[in-house]
Amino acid sequence: CAWHSMAARSPTRGLSDPTFTGSPSSEVFEMRRISQNLSRGRRGGFLARALHGEKPELVVLVVVVLCSVCGYYSVFGGSSSAPPTSVNTVGKTGLAVSTYKPAKSVNWVSVLRSCTPTETRIGDGKDGDEDPGEPMRVLVTGAAGFVGFHVSLQLKSLGHGVLGLDNVNDYYPPVLKRARLAKLANAGIENVEADLNDGVLVRKALDACKFTHVLHLAAQAGVRYAVKNPSSYVHSNVAGFVTLLEEIVHTSPTPKLVFASSSSVYGLNTKTPFSEDDVTDSPASLYAATKKADELLAHTYNHIHGLAVTGLRFFTVYGSYGRPDMAYFSFANNIVRGKPITIFQGDGGKELARDFTHISDVVDGVVASLVTSEASGKKQDGTKPRFRIFNLGNKHPVTVSDFVTSLETHLGKTAKREYVPMPKTGDVPFTHADVSKAHAELGYDPKTSLDEGLKMFAQWYLEFCAGSACAEIQAYKPS
Repeated sequence: CAWHSMAARSPTRGLSDPTFTGSPSSEVFEMRRISQNLSRGRRGGFLARALHGEKPELVVLVVVVLCSVCGYYSVFGGSSSAPPTSVNTVGKTGLAVSTYKPAKSVNWVSVLRSCTPTETRIGDGKDGDEDPGEPMRVLVTGAAGFVGFHVSLQLKSLGHGVLGLDNVNDYYPPVLKRARLAKLANAGIENVEADLNDGVLVRKALDACKFTHVLHLAAQAGVRYAVKNPSSYVHSNVAGFVTLLEEIVHTSPTPKLVFASSSSVYGLNTKTPFSEDDVTDSPASLYAATKKADELLAHTYNHIHGLAVTGLRFFTVYGSYGRPDMAYFSFANNIVRGKPITIFQGDGGKELARDFTHISDVVDGVVASLVTSEASGKKQDGTKPRFRIFNLGNKHPVTVSDFVTSLETHLGKTAKREYVPMPKTGDVPFTHADVSKAHAELGYDPKTSLDEGLKMFAQWYLEFCAGSACAEIQAYKPS
């Protein structure tokens, strides 16, 4: 919106402001009605005559205004008095695309401390690399999420400055997001609890930290949930991304952008393995369509503004502190409680298969994409940074049944399997990543086998969910 840009760039709004609501001040526009009554000086009796039926149009106007106000409060709930740790609700249907709970206050001293690189830094430790390279200041959107949490910890351990931004919504139980944020806080990583559509807050964070990179992982996730609440996907994945892009390209120097796409963009493609050069014009879900839209939007900002952009297509990431809405976590919840698990089958009872990728390998790929990104900006000869897209997968698709067998082994319990036809909500029967491009340009080389990865996940799960610690998570039923 235009007010986002104007308010964001107003020199009168500085970091010295101790509180911040994220909403612009109301502008009241005077409405003047020209009538013959004005020339006769009869303004004083206007309302009285209207109430006696002489001015029915005024009565209609009042009724319309009152209905509009009532309608607004029935949808938006009026001004929020919730504390800054409140949950942004997307789990309930009917949420309008443009609404969000603005940040109430931000501790900018903690923000600056979090996004400042440490004086002593180390290399990534891989292949004997001890060169720390250039220090990075990274804004991580979606830091309370699964991938954002792990990448933030890795970046901080390497000595880079990291600031999280996450609205901590309730798409799945926030207790897990709070647990991740607690570990981030222990590592010295601050999270600003705000919505990406809050452009003024995003502007303040960019100005405060002078980020070298933005890692955009925030999104409304899930394929099947999009059928129930499509507006939340447009709000987060499209509108939020545009807000972020606008603020980035109006920042000097302009940060480099790495953002999360998804293997879902391959949609109904039948050629395997999936390659970045494949045409991706047949999405099978609204979620996939928004991720494809993100790639097109990012390409546009790369073309117009010379923004350095890297998109990462993740393939079924799993691991500790993972997402409870994903099959492997849901399977674990039911297996340990002796409840049946539902395994989808394709046409003719065909087994589904996924290119399951452990979080540790994905983190390596994400960090490598940040380190290898070109500088943003067009050169004098008109050239600009390349627009890059990479698959981050494991290269070895596994059927869901084989996945469950391995999970059973490491949880020490046998699953009660129920096979049902795959619902027509946008899931695809097969994914398989060609990672040769990521290997050549990023040095990406996934090493974690499925059995090893599930063993690590099961160990974490059994410890984290001991007793009743996971009661809310285990009771959660993915949409």
